[in-house]
Amino acid sequence: MISEAIDMEPLYGKSLGELKGICASAGMPAFAAKQIAGWLYRRHAVSVGEMSDISLRNRSLLSERYAVGLVPPCRVDESADGTKKYLYPVSGGAFVESAYIPDGDRATLCVSSQAGCRMGCRFCATGRMGLLRNLSVCEILNQIESLPERDKLTNVVFMGMGEPLDNLDNVLRALDVMTSEWGYGWSPTRITVSTAGIAKNLRRFLDSTQVNLAVSLHNPFGDERAEIMPVERAYPIESVAEILRGYDFTHQRRVSFEYIVMSGLNDSPRHIKGLCRLLDGIKCRINLIRFHRIPDSPYFSPDDGAMRRFRDTLTSRGIMTTIRASRGEDIKAACGLLSTGHAAQGDRPSAPETRG
Repeated sequence: MISEAIDMEPLYGKSLGELKGICASAGMPAFAAKQIAGWLYRRHAVSVGEMSDISLRNRSLLSERYAVGLVPPCRVDESADGTKKYLYPVSGGAFVESAYIPDGDRATLCVSSQAGCRMGCRFCATGRMGLLRNLSVCEILNQIESLPERDKLTNVVFMGMGEPLDNLDNVLRALDVMTSEWGYGWSPTRITVSTAGIAKNLRRFLDSTQVNLAVSLHNPFGDERAEIMPVERAYPIESVAEILRGYDFTHQRRVSFEYIVMSGLNDSPRHIKGLCRLLDGIKCRINLIRFHRIPDSPYFSPDDGAMRRFRDTLTSRGIMTTIRASRGEDIKAACGLLSTGHAAQGDRPSAPETRG
């Protein structure tokens, strides 16, 4: 069933506690909350009417105010390497993008947490958009649930549009749905959340969940990092590293540092020494990412040999370092390239109706 459901509050993204509150206010039995959660997160219902083990009367009560709230993607672009970029409409006339990346037995979805981003990183196309708004829990999880390849997913990374720790309340609620027994029931090891380093929210994130963390680093020196990442002025990377030293990353949870390599800017022997000093005492890995050029950018990508030398030198200094393969660059789905500018410039897809 497809319906407009414009004024309906979405059920998708609600916690078990929230569903219990909804049932109580509607005069429904408390056990119905777990039934609803099962239909939403395990049985993939797209309408309240499908919830057949809930009485017709109670389904009718629910339908007066609530819809499941799922919205299918309105556009897909496919890369020569198999990566797919999906465009999702969100309320207020905005759009967000997600990247589906198949790789052998592994299939990763890169999801967005905001429409746009206010971090303003100089090397990132999303940062040029500015922040339009935070995504709701439903809008975050909709990128997973409405993905055509949903059942193939092995991992989800919060590395799409936006800064997850700038929308921490909704990201934590989404993670709760993903990792709880009444929700998706996923292991936290399947999920990674990225941050540019919002130190004021980092401790709360680390204390609230056991999912993996990825820190966007890109330069170990504060003054140089501030030139490409304005967030450094508010939250110095030194303070972020100091917080991380207080946590145990030796067991299941991992912390990694993402490092976009820009030729002649952050790839010198001096930067290698700075990285070793900054990360001393933190059990971590560094993921090197070749810079993906965006229009009018003054930065350049190093060649393969320079990337390998950078990796090998860091590894020889005792920091596990890998080079992340570039995926989806031809459809602008690679790291730093997500942007819905085409939708704002007239190539605007029509938004599909919300699923009831």
